[in-house]
Amino acid sequence: MKLFTLLIASGMLIMTQQRVQAQQEELPLWPEGKIPNFIQNDIHEKSTIDANEILRISGVTVPTITPYLAPKDKATGAAVMICPGGGYAILAASHEGSDLARWFNQRGISAFVLKYRLPNPKGMVHQHEVPLMDAMQGMQMIRARATEWNIDPEKVGVMGFSAGGHLAATLSTHHNKGSRASALARPNFSILAYPVISFSAELAHGGSRNNLLGDEKSDELIQYYSNELQIDDQTPTAFLVHSMNDGSVSVENSIAYYLGLKAHKIPAEMHLYPLGGHGYGLRTADKGSLEGWPKALNTWLSSLGYARH
Repeated sequence: MKLFTLLIASGMLIMTQQRVQAQQEELPLWPEGKIPNFIQNDIHEKSTIDANEILRISGVTVPTITPYLAPKDKATGAAVMICPGGGYAILAASHEGSDLARWFNQRGISAFVLKYRLPNPKGMVHQHEVPLMDAMQGMQMIRARATEWNIDPEKVGVMGFSAGGHLAATLSTHHNKGSRASALARPNFSILAYPVISFSAELAHGGSRNNLLGDEKSDELIQYYSNELQIDDQTPTAFLVHSMNDGSVSVENSIAYYLGLKAHKIPAEMHLYPLGGHGYGLRTADKGSLEGWPKALNTWLSSLGYARH
C-alpha cells in the first residue's frame, strides 16, 4: 500500500513538473523565416550567471516569449509582458524577468517574459526599430491567444526595467505610430521600474541610447525615442518606481514621464525612494523603505482589478 501511494505521489510530481515545464516553454515570437529586419549572421546567443546570481543573456537575434500562466483557480484574467533590462546590451532575464513572472502568478496574473532582440548591426538592419517590433509582436501574440491562455484581452499590460523600461515606455507611446501601428499592441497599463525614459543630453543613459541607435543616431531619433516627448492621449496609465540615489539612470527620467502623463490627464502612480540604487528588481533587503515597493505595486494592481489581494 505504501509503495502504491509512493508511486501515485511520484507520478503526480512528474506530471506537475511537466506542466510547469510546458507552461514555461519558450515560444518563437515570429514565424520561421519571417523575423523583420533580420539578416543572416554568426552571432551566438550566450547565457551566463554572474556573481550576483543574475542570468545574463547576450547576443539575442532570434526573439522568444515565455509564458508563465496563472493557475486557473486564481487567475484574474490579467496579464503582463515583462521586458528585462540590460542597457540594450544584455538581458537580465532572471531577477528582472522570471522572478517577477512568478510574483505575478501568485497574484492571479499571467506573465510573459519577452526575450527581445538586442540591437546589433551584424544581425539586423535599422537596429533601433527591432526591440519595439518585438514588443509589439509580443502584445499581439498574447491577445491572439487570449482565450487559450485564459486572459482578458482588455487587461494586458507591460512591465520593464531600466532599458527594458525604455522599451515598455516606447511601446506605451509608439504603439500607434508608424507603418506598424496597431491597437492590438497597446498595453492597458504599464509598470516602469527605474526606467530609461529620455535620450536627451540631460537625462539619457548613454549606453542604452548608443546601443539602441547605433550608427543611425541623430537628433531626430533622439527626440523620437525620448518617450516623455511622445506621450499622447492614447498612452496607458502607469506605475513608476525609482530611487533617488540611482547612479545609472537618473530619477528625473521617471519624473519627466510622470509629468508628461499628468499633462495629458492620464492617471499615474509614482514611488520615489531615497535609497536603492539601480537594478534591484525584487531584491530589496537592506535598501530601507524601498522594501515596500512590491506591496505598493500589488495595491495598485488590486485597485484596478488586475490582482488578487
